[in-house]
Amino acid sequence: MFENLSDRLQDVMHKIKGYGKITEDNISEMMREIRLSLLEADVNYKVVKEFTNNVKEKALGEEVNKSLSPGEVFVKIVKDELTSLLGGENSPLNTKGSPAILMLVGLQGSGKTTTIGKLANYLRKNEKKKPLLVACDVYRPAAIDQLKQIGKELNIEVYTEGKKDPVEISNNAIKYAKENNYDYVLIDTAGRLQIDENLMEELANIYNNVNPHETILVIDSMMGQDAINVITGFNDKLSLTGVILTKLDGDTRGGVALSVKHLTNLPIKFIGTSEKMDGLSPFYPDRMASRILGMGDILSIVEKVESEIDEKEAEKTARKMMKGNFDLEDFLSQLNQIKKLGPLENILKLLPGAKKMGLNKVNIDPKLMKRTEAIVLSMTKDERRNPSILKASRKKRIADGSGTTVADVNKLLNQFEEMKKMMKMIGNGNMKLPF
Repeated sequence: MFENLSDRLQDVMHKIKGYGKITEDNISEMMREIRLSLLEADVNYKVVKEFTNNVKEKALGEEVNKSLSPGEVFVKIVKDELTSLLGGENSPLNTKGSPAILMLVGLQGSGKTTTIGKLANYLRKNEKKKPLLVACDVYRPAAIDQLKQIGKELNIEVYTEGKKDPVEISNNAIKYAKENNYDYVLIDTAGRLQIDENLMEELANIYNNVNPHETILVIDSMMGQDAINVITGFNDKLSLTGVILTKLDGDTRGGVALSVKHLTNLPIKFIGTSEKMDGLSPFYPDRMASRILGMGDILSIVEKVESEIDEKEAEKTARKMMKGNFDLEDFLSQLNQIKKLGPLENILKLLPGAKKMGLNKVNIDPKLMKRTEAIVLSMTKDERRNPSILKASRKKRIADGSGTTVADVNKLLNQFEEMKKMMKMIGNGNMKLPF
């Protein structure tokens, strides 16, 4: 997401840092490059004009002229303006109702039904509460079945009455949620290929009857600037409270995300980051601005690790590693923890300077981790705890059991021993970390 824009802006930031002094000429040159970058990313031209004017005005101000490192101050100005453009600060969901009612709307093909499942999964996992999915898309073929399948996969209940009146279904679902102590009611509504009067009338009827705490538009970020017209069309009838952008993991230029808040005054609540059911993330404008400018997103890494990794287990393993007592049983445990974080290349991209180190282009073959896991799982517990007993016959058995070769087994064992030595040296203070 934002890959081309990010590359272009990072190049501009690198160039400006090399200037010993900020002048109107070099600022104009930089702003021309930034303007082109934003327009190519499909950012609305009005937004681009206001953004570049704000940056230029501040860059030529006294704060920059008096600074010992004007390039650094310029980068900060760009980051602050980008953050403001993206919405300024995170806009959390209003979930204070009992139950909290969340109504999701959108056009067909936006990923609305999948997104409502992801949102229910997020709320259950992060808020530790009980969500109920409600099937009110009674027109699209298999829409109810799709939601049921998602509910089954997530082990989250789906309330459905088949192809009845959506307003009645919504009211009955809320009553059912109250009786059964659900914390959230997430209503999946009907969509169309385009906005029409019948769709809006039905959505308005549901909206007026259930009085949702949140009315969120799910929109495909690959729509480009046409998305603004769609948002405006829905907002005129429903008083939207926010937007969820889907498919930001795809080949999208990112212009919608940079235009939504400024043009519609609606916050981006969440972004879709993968097709998996955990592929929905809260939107933090400051973190996204940092990512675009190549400054990384350490906070998101920390939150991901905290939500997925067993802290006590990690501390215990870290102590063993530093003492050199780390064995393949511990290694297997850590491998399983790492798998919970998702594709490692997605984590590496969030590190500061990822582009400079080439980490944004890293492509880790998931088969490699599976092969490593298969080799370790083919060992007995005694072999994992004491790899020194692994002689030729045992290695042959492990290779056959894991579908690999003896050379693969030897390579893993050698890498493991090198890692043990390195961690012990760090633990003893005999080796400095490279950061």
